[in-house]
Amino acid sequence: MNVQAFIALFLISIFTTPTSAHFFPNMSSLPPNLIPNTTAGAWASFVKLLGCHTGQQVDGIAKLKQYFQYFGYINNSTNFTDDFDNVLESALRTYQRNFNLNTTGVLDGPTLKKLISPRCGNADIINGTSSMNSGKSPSASSIHLHTVSHFSFFAGKPRWPERKTDLTYAFSPENQLSDSAKSVFSRAFERWSEVTPLTFTETASFSAADIRIGFFSGDHGDGEPFDGPLGTLAHAFSPPSGRFHLDGDENWVVDANLINSPSLVSAVDLESVAVHEIGHLLGLGHSSVEESIMYPTITAGQRKVELANDDVEGIHVLYGSNPNFNGTSSSTPAERDTNGAHFVGPLMDLSLLLVFGFVLMFF
Repeated sequence: MNVQAFIALFLISIFTTPTSAHFFPNMSSLPPNLIPNTTAGAWASFVKLLGCHTGQQVDGIAKLKQYFQYFGYINNSTNFTDDFDNVLESALRTYQRNFNLNTTGVLDGPTLKKLISPRCGNADIINGTSSMNSGKSPSASSIHLHTVSHFSFFAGKPRWPERKTDLTYAFSPENQLSDSAKSVFSRAFERWSEVTPLTFTETASFSAADIRIGFFSGDHGDGEPFDGPLGTLAHAFSPPSGRFHLDGDENWVVDANLINSPSLVSAVDLESVAVHEIGHLLGLGHSSVEESIMYPTITAGQRKVELANDDVEGIHVLYGSNPNFNGTSSSTPAERDTNGAHFVGPLMDLSLLLVFGFVLMFF
């Protein structure tokens, strides 16, 4: 380990405090107050902004600007107002384009539903460059003879060295994870190992591991604080950092047999999160393909762990294919859920969202 890496690990150990996360064996073990929960979440207050557009001044718009700043859509600013200005409209249009929504520049229902979804804490735009490749064509006249890929990479396309095909990982000792929780990560690593030449081995040495996994609450010293249940759920750093942080305030479900549920729940499928964040650890950015693992957000009651073709194509650019890989992802388009990405969380039906939004306007 070089001196810089040692110093970084030392500082992390001093200024961060791992937390005891909230784990549940399966969906049936969730307490009643978590099922259903249609209004919880870090960004639930955004519903009162439904229909907002340029030229309006509405209480809460400043917080929306902070949201867009956090995920890279607005450049740094310390003086946000509640004016729906041109800066916010531009950010909103870019967001809509990245998520394949109608680029209206208006905070419409579909856009609002996406905004309040639990999501990965990694930014969509870094240093002014989008890490998402929009699924929309650049122009209406564009003709694509083949399927367009929408995977993306971190700036500079970092990856683990070619000579390092077996990556070690370890869990923060302070978290004291159960074997069942640890096995979730083992399965998640295996998803990527199946399609690449990489292998992943757990080690007991947290400081010496290539990938270091920990659950934290709030500000944990890396400049990307967590915000409590159902906001930013996890984030991971590009290679070769190896840092993988999850929000300890979430309600994590560890049962591998969790299936998609129509219920609105305030819980998160741990394996779905892990598969997505490992993609970041290996060098993938976000994708605008909604069925891909690397899509940033999630729908209600969803378990999503199968790599889509877009994920496989992207990781092959970085590392090549596993010699035993048969050339197709483990799920076909017909088998995949097409509604979102990588977490279980609450999301309102559009009709409920509209009603709730109108009610809030009178308070």
